[in-house]
Amino acid sequence: MTSVKQFQVTFDCANPQRVARFWCEVLGYVVPPAMEELAAERGSAFACVDPAGVGPRLYFQRVPEGKVVKNRVHLDVRVGVGLVGEERLAALEAECARLVALGAVRERLLPATDEDESCLVMLDVEGNEFCLD
Repeated sequence: MTSVKQFQVTFDCANPQRVARFWCEVLGYVVPPAMEELAAERGSAFACVDPAGVGPRLYFQRVPEGKVVKNRVHLDVRVGVGLVGEERLAALEAECARLVALGAVRERLLPATDEDESCLVMLDVEGNEFCLD
């Protein structure tokens, strides 16, 4: 039996380079030099990686159709880990403001419940949902 050691997350999108550069800013990822060269040639795909080599590679591929329905899978950007109440909300709001300046859109706040802390639902530069958690 084999075990998976690495994985990448793939995004279908209209503008791979734009979406990849947005996620680089969100996550502190970088674009590998070889990807810059490849993008200049083709432009149909782009990727970014965690410079520490810990997080998954993100791959962005151009598709002809636009986004129509809610994502079946989304990323949770973990900015409030270990925080609760007002302290957590302040951390989420601060990160939300940073990401809105990068082109994200704030959708809605999901308030805390008995089981879960609050989180913010956001949209990336092409309307893909993600959460600030």
